Amino acid sequence: MDIKQILNQSLNTLSDGLLNLSGRILFVVATLFIGYWLIKWVKKLIKKALNKFDVEEGTAGFLASVITVMLYIVLGFIVAGTFGVDAASIVAILGSAGVAIGLAIQGSLSNFAGGILIILLKPFKVGDFIIEDNKGNSGTVTEISLFYTKLQTIDERTVVLPNGTLANTSLTNVTKTPNRMLELKFGVAYEADWKGAMGIVADAFKTDEACINATEVEVYLDELASSSIVIGGRCYVKNDSYRFAKQRILEKVLSRFNEEGIEIPYQKMVVLTPEKENE
Repeated sequence: MDIKQILNQSLNTLSDGLLNLSGRILFVVATLFIGYWLIKWVKKLIKKALNKFDVEEGTAGFLASVITVMLYIVLGFIVAGTFGVDAASIVAILGSAGVAIGLAIQGSLSNFAGGILIILLKPFKVGDFIIEDNKGNSGTVTEISLFYTKLQTIDERTVVLPNGTLANTSLTNVTKTPNRMLELKFGVAYEADWKGAMGIVADAFKTDEACINATEVEVYLDELASSSIVIGGRCYVKNDSYRFAKQRILEKVLSRFNEEGIEIPYQKMVVLTPEKENE
């Protein structure tokens, strides 16, 4: 076999290899494109099916996200198989790297586990107003994803909280029940007419439209503090009326206290000069 024949054979082999590689690349691109749109379609289909069976919105979104991740993993195995990579080899490599990956993303794994606990135990759901005790964040739950939960605050900010933190921190679910107790406390001076002040507080609560039952309004002496008599009042209101009822009652009490001359004690500083002391 002369040099010309060797060159022709090499060129033919290279040409066949390039054609084969080009075909595989085109197949991979087509597979990724079709797979991407199929996964999006399957995700929408799963959400519709879960909603049809009245599955809670947060649970439906979480399950759809988990299934989507699994489908992307399957798509990755298909693409790897196109280039002749054995699936068993991939599993072995992933298994050997599992410990290192686990240590590197232990925070994310904690959030993922927290998300599963939230979905299973249901301390809150999408649409609930919660207050978490770790940083004091509060707002309406808009989304429960694989790793994070999103809150919409009263002032229209979006707060993203790790699921691991929420699963391991105490929190208050304000909207778990339809009604909420509104409790306010007012300090009046010892020299003031505290009985009259109690009547003003009672009237402010009983006449407010948000109080569910005026006959159940409670007004009481809460504390004899160092510089004031603390008067408390409470009643039940609907959850969506809580904030506005609080504002109205505070305004009513303050206005009536001013009209009746009832002093609200506040910190004062008296400065004595040498001349004043001599007098």
